[in-house]
Amino acid sequence: MRYDISGSVMQTVSIDLERGETIYAQTHAMAWMSDGITMDTHTGGGLFAGLARAMSGGSLFITEYSADQPGHVAFAPRFPGQILPVELARGQSLICRKETFLCAEKSVGLEVALQQRLGAGVFAGEGFILQRVTGPGTVFLDLSGEVVEKTLGPGERLRVHAGHIGMQEPTVSTDIQMVRGFRNMLFGGEGLFLATLTGPGRIWLQSMPILNLAEEIARHLPSNEGGRSNVGSLVGGGAAGAVLGGLLGGVLGNE
Repeated sequence: MRYDISGSVMQTVSIDLERGETIYAQTHAMAWMSDGITMDTHTGGGLFAGLARAMSGGSLFITEYSADQPGHVAFAPRFPGQILPVELARGQSLICRKETFLCAEKSVGLEVALQQRLGAGVFAGEGFILQRVTGPGTVFLDLSGEVVEKTLGPGERLRVHAGHIGMQEPTVSTDIQMVRGFRNMLFGGEGLFLATLTGPGRIWLQSMPILNLAEEIARHLPSNEGGRSNVGSLVGGGAAGAVLGGLLGGVLGNE
């Protein structure tokens, strides 16, 4: 397997496969592929594996791309950011957000990462659901915006807005703590809770959380008489646009 990452803001990864090689991705990630690449969509380890993945915010199904003859397949993220290729040794793991996983070699495992503390999953919000990727093999992870890598020493702590956490080594523990100070809670604009990451280990932070981007776009969208953002006109006319607009409008809302 060989790969090439192209682009700067909206990157794509093109992967060349030899006969018999396979790579897999969650659904809706493939951009294009050549003749000789076959698709096989399934639950990836049985129904329970698919359900566990869906409960973590991923897709119920995964799609494998296998080379019947030498060819290539390309994957593209849905938001601006950087694609990080990581070569994992046997048994080596990384913890990443549910939307960070892009694709990986078939030998790489993907599963739910159980939170070390219950509050880390409850108070950080629905978007803060983590997955674990385990080698051996190469995995491609997509972080939003620019990426800042830090190494925390034993016991060293860093307080982070949960949306800026991209991925981390398993040795880094995650906890969610309430913001101190009445005025900070009401007027700080960072929410009631912040994540605390404690070393040792490496962390990768992303500069543009998807939720922040969605909220900012929603603030500038025109509103209809009902007070909802007119998202449907931006994503396409007709019934499909109206349905999608209603769904996104209900999720994003207006102030």
